[in-house]
Amino acid sequence: MASSDDNKNNNNNDVVTDFFSFYRLYKDSRVERFYELAGVHKVPPSLEDPTTGVSSKDVTISAHVSARLYLPKNTAPNQKLPVLVYYHGGGLVIGSAFFKTEHCYLNHLVSESNCIAISVDYRLAPEHDIPTIYQDCWDALQWVASHSISDTINKDLWIENHSDFNSVFVGGDSAGGNIVYNMIMGAGREKLIGDVKLLGAILAFPYLIIPSIENFDKGLAYKLWNNICPLSEGGNDNPMVNPISTKIPGLSMLGCSRLFVCTGEKDELVSPEVGTKFVEAVKKSGWKGEIELIEVEGEGHAFQCENPQAEKSKDLIKHMASFIQRK
Repeated sequence: MASSDDNKNNNNNDVVTDFFSFYRLYKDSRVERFYELAGVHKVPPSLEDPTTGVSSKDVTISAHVSARLYLPKNTAPNQKLPVLVYYHGGGLVIGSAFFKTEHCYLNHLVSESNCIAISVDYRLAPEHDIPTIYQDCWDALQWVASHSISDTINKDLWIENHSDFNSVFVGGDSAGGNIVYNMIMGAGREKLIGDVKLLGAILAFPYLIIPSIENFDKGLAYKLWNNICPLSEGGNDNPMVNPISTKIPGLSMLGCSRLFVCTGEKDELVSPEVGTKFVEAVKKSGWKGEIELIEVEGEGHAFQCENPQAEKSKDLIKHMASFIQRK
């Protein structure tokens, strides 16, 4: 006869949510991510990447948030560079700033853009709710901005010595694009430390949901969102994911001066129509900034992250670099 402890252990192994190919949530709140089973692993920073010459190092921002910093090759002492605060993708449930894919991609993006980058490692759902994730990302952005004032504690010398705080950008792919959208909405409501202004934002293949798009409710993006943000909390009409929700105060308050939005013609996760409708809504809102939209022909979701040295990847990265470098 099974003991009560055995029954308890068996119950703990009951699966509450099985969301292949992202994660499995157990009754005892354990989360098993499928990439862990596939052997995806983190890689260390490098003093000088052998391909790009970019240097990187890891820093702790708070008890819950860390980041990997990137500095271009041949950066002179006290040379000021554009600043990119970058948020990785993964549906808000998987991924890390320290994974090999992200590390390789950031090396190439930083090398081409000649900027200093802060790649943020934030907490994930379903262990943490969506507002907690956004707060982690906002805290990281505020930490970077805090280097613009003299009395900040916990400063990093790379950021202090090399950041041009008149040229600060936020950027991200997929779920990172969703985070960027929420960060620029936040920057429209709340000042950054030192009154730092966001010059621009890069939303690459942004994880956004617009219910008016045909068959939106049959896609993976919709199903995932409603697993991590139930309908009882607003679901797909939640302004955290729906940029044209009636609950949004207004896109005219976006807290940056320039927007770069890119989509893929064959994106299997987020329809390229999402990016188009988002751009249209921003233009109609009365927002006063500049906006650029690119749809990459024949390519899928965040393709440039997987292989940044492919020809179309290099072309897209050059577009992003031009956006960052333009004065």
